[in-house]
Amino acid sequence: MTALADPGPEPLLVLASAAVDEDAALVDRIRSGDERAFVELVSRYQSRLVRLAEATVGRNAIAQEATQDTWLAVVRGVDRFEGRSSLKTWLFRILLNRARSAQYREHRAGDPDDTVDERFDANGAWSEPPEPWADRVDDRLVASQLAGRVRDLLPQLPEAQRQVLVLRDIEGLSPADVAALLGVSHGNQRVLLHRGRARLRRLLAAEVVGS
Repeated sequence: MTALADPGPEPLLVLASAAVDEDAALVDRIRSGDERAFVELVSRYQSRLVRLAEATVGRNAIAQEATQDTWLAVVRGVDRFEGRSSLKTWLFRILLNRARSAQYREHRAGDPDDTVDERFDANGAWSEPPEPWADRVDDRLVASQLAGRVRDLLPQLPEAQRQVLVLRDIEGLSPADVAALLGVSHGNQRVLLHRGRARLRRLLAAEVVGS
């Protein structure tokens, strides 16, 4: 009986590994003073950082400010990046901190457009535990089908759900990384992801009915 050939690593894993290697090479070039490397890094992550910032603060002007602050922090702190996490995760962590700071300043200024969702605490966790649920296959399928509409529909979700959806379904971060970035438990990020996907499903269904 002929032995089956080793299919090799999964394609998605190969792509992810290649992206990590490219990011590491860019960091090395930036540290050596290569300005073009920084331009490449901005080109690669600018829109992704803005998207996450918008999911956090809900307003483009504040999101742009937080993203600019993030790039300033990257320039100043790239020598301290030790590679313990991926560059993407490091960038997202900086962005979230800057976005929360910008959002706090807006709250302090009494911006009338800011609203607070009382279902979540300051860390993005549920104020009251929701009923148990399972991360079903259809949830993942719906998330994939909604990819083209996610950006338009996201503003209609609570902040914590927006953040988890962007990080999990768009950026492909692991549950552990998302929980660490947002400062919530693994169970809470699962609940937020499920609720966000379910809300998107209802919004899309309403569009179909109304069309």
